[in-house]
Amino acid sequence: MLKKLSSFLAIFLSAMILLTGCGTSSSSSPAEGSAPASNSTFKVGLEAGYAPFNWTQMDDSNGAVKIDGSSEFAGGYDVEIAKRIAESLGKELVIVKTEWDGLVPALTSGKIDAIIAGMSPTAERKETIDFSDNYYKSNLVMVVKKGSKYEGATSIQDFKGAKVTAQLNTFHYSVIPQIEGVEQQPALDNFPAMRVALESGVIDGYVSERPEAVSAAAANPNFVMVEFKDGFQTSEDDTAIAVGVQKGSELTQKINEALTGISEDERTQIMDEAIKNQPAAQ
Repeated sequence: MLKKLSSFLAIFLSAMILLTGCGTSSSSSPAEGSAPASNSTFKVGLEAGYAPFNWTQMDDSNGAVKIDGSSEFAGGYDVEIAKRIAESLGKELVIVKTEWDGLVPALTSGKIDAIIAGMSPTAERKETIDFSDNYYKSNLVMVVKKGSKYEGATSIQDFKGAKVTAQLNTFHYSVIPQIEGVEQQPALDNFPAMRVALESGVIDGYVSERPEAVSAAAANPNFVMVEFKDGFQTSEDDTAIAVGVQKGSELTQKINEALTGISEDERTQIMDEAIKNQPAAQ
């Protein structure tokens, strides 16, 4: 009797182990043919404060996309490019609003899939992340107050003695010393801060790319863009703008394929629309 009972218990325990093992396998593995939720989204990081490339607004007008975890929306040239890339990838676009200094860390840590934020593929950044082909190219200009003695400048050397700044951790700031005798001011975190500094007279001008300068002048009648005949010395990578991705990412080729489908005429049209649609405050 004891032997039969022992045999019964052994069979019972074996059956329980088998059932438990099956249950664990079923609950821990995704259903066949399904994909993790993250594979269905394309998370793009941008600061949403660099019009006309990207900005923040309160509704979805003009094709703006809701910012993840916020009631706000992001619009602008970068957002339109991101929408086209996401469509080509067959994924849902998710905009993750991120401070400029936090964009590369967010990418390398996997919080976002790409940076589409008016970012130049500089040699320094290429040491940490990869970049797609360029999706925009622009020249460096200066934004000054209308009526100032710098409004008619044709050379960067006309800013000798001027108080000039640019955005923190950008190549814009690194070119300022090319102006002889310039009073280089501390870099500022973002373009809204620079516009406030210019309006208040704390600075005489700030270095920017042409689209942002056009945007600044359109948003504030007291601002004017200065273009140079004798301008800053820059490399092609400095003035180009590309999509940032993780090192060795398979997204690079797919994003390049998507960008190939956006003609130069369409890119110009997208930028013109972005400049026209930017919120007045930005």
